[in-house]
Amino acid sequence: MTSTAPETLQGQHAVEEPPSWQQRLRRFGYTPPASRAAGPGLRERLVPSYTRPSQRLWSLMGIAPGAADTIWRLAAWGGPLLVALLAGLLRFWNLGKPNAVIFDETYYAKDSWALINQGYEGAWPKDIDKSILADPNAVAIPTEPGYVVHPPMGKWVIGLGEKIFDFTPFGWRFMVALLGTLSVLMLCRIGRRLFRSTFLGCLAGLLLAVDGLHFVMSRTALLDLVLMFFVLAAFGCLVVDRDRSRRRLAGSLPVDEEGVLRPDVDVAETLRLGWRPWRLAAGVMLGLAAATKWNGLYVMVAFGLLTVLWDVGARRTAGAVRPYAAVLRRDTVPAFVSVVPVALVTYLVTWTGWIVTDKGYFRNWAAEQDKLNGGGTWAFLPDWLRSLWHYETEVYKFHVGLNSPHTYESNPWSWIVLGRPVSYFYESPSPGTAGCPANATEKCAQEVLALGTPLLWWAACFAILYVLWRWAFRRDWRAGAIACGIAAGWLPWFLYQERTIFLFYAVVFVPFLCLAVTMMIGAMIGPPGSSERRRTFGAVGAGVLVLLIVWNFIYFWPIYTGTSIPMDQWRNRMWLDTWV
Repeated sequence: MTSTAPETLQGQHAVEEPPSWQQRLRRFGYTPPASRAAGPGLRERLVPSYTRPSQRLWSLMGIAPGAADTIWRLAAWGGPLLVALLAGLLRFWNLGKPNAVIFDETYYAKDSWALINQGYEGAWPKDIDKSILADPNAVAIPTEPGYVVHPPMGKWVIGLGEKIFDFTPFGWRFMVALLGTLSVLMLCRIGRRLFRSTFLGCLAGLLLAVDGLHFVMSRTALLDLVLMFFVLAAFGCLVVDRDRSRRRLAGSLPVDEEGVLRPDVDVAETLRLGWRPWRLAAGVMLGLAAATKWNGLYVMVAFGLLTVLWDVGARRTAGAVRPYAAVLRRDTVPAFVSVVPVALVTYLVTWTGWIVTDKGYFRNWAAEQDKLNGGGTWAFLPDWLRSLWHYETEVYKFHVGLNSPHTYESNPWSWIVLGRPVSYFYESPSPGTAGCPANATEKCAQEVLALGTPLLWWAACFAILYVLWRWAFRRDWRAGAIACGIAAGWLPWFLYQERTIFLFYAVVFVPFLCLAVTMMIGAMIGPPGSSERRRTFGAVGAGVLVLLIVWNFIYFWPIYTGTSIPMDQWRNRMWLDTWV
């Protein structure tokens, strides 16, 4: 549903002819406010209804109207649950394989085990991974504190799975796989709310379920999938908050004699939107995101601005003449308090283990400084808070100075076209061993490659251009929200061109790529009211694209799961030289 300017108030003159620059933009699809005002009514613009399948479709399927209505209601949750079930089966299948510590699991699996058992990360000895795989119960947790460079929340999550299923590959991957599955369910519901279509919502979730990068990250004990989960949860909370606040506005506006909702300047500019628990929940989620990896802070800023702009749009639609001033007076302070202080408190709570155990790295730095210097300017603050600030300062210096070369490092420009994926695991089993066919003429390849489904990502290149066009020229708030999610997860990395960074960081904005592709597919199918011929051709084209993406995921399945395949089959899947 496109964002629109307020309807013309009673007694006002008609909207003036748009200036010449707007006239020129019409050739690119720009629709001026005067034209948009003739579209859906005010109530529909504030609280859009959900799309229902046509009666003709139900008739063709031989389903009675009453049963069709029941199916439509059940599909709102039934469809997303089915898609999430498929995603879960894919992610949990053979989750403990490969039975190895792959890529950066060597850091996070061990740090999580120490954190969940003693409240702080330990300094693990080198070459301990083989001993852990052989007999985890025989490996003692080091009590000497370890220097770690990421906040603890993601490791608390991974450690919970280890606590339940022991210190094994399945245990340290369990919670990540669970969050990966739940993120598919969330995206189905978020997409349904964004597009007002159960079908498109489930399609977005399906695309996420068959994305190779999301799939691999869901089966690996790294922090980035956990970060993605909290970012997506925060976005979903804000979308729900947007709907509820607009519904409250609509419920407060006057209705004329014909039952038509009318804009009202006083209501639009003075109404307080009251208690907004979903925005508070978003603040908690954003705090958990930042407590997993610091790039969650960029998302917090972007989403904070997004929710304020949504309030501006809502008040403008309801009739506000000065919507920015109204939001500044009524909404800005509550929005700030709901997001920033809540996120900060949430962030600090995740450090509880480090605070109360009194044994973590740098935990006693402030006390030691007090002994040496006899206190200082900030001596009135708790020693744990000063020690934590010092710790965070040192970690920041580490991150911005990280520029050591790495085989799989990549520039963020190349991420969207999958220029340089990261190989998490690779072995070359001999014929007749580790699943390699006995009749193979050479060694097989067994790899876990963090590679997005190529056809999905390459389609997303066009989808990004589409949502940017849709946002700029049609003022579609959904396109702006999707673009915001992509930008918040991707653009900050361009500030660190000299830093060692990797393509798998992009998993944070993969759900928004799936939403962008879904929006483009929805446009391919055609809007309601299109001719049957138009809808048929659009549906065929969209169906072919989706089937190709699913096929592409199946084709790359062996190199997502570490399945042994003959070397020539592995070479056939290396579509670009930079994938090797």
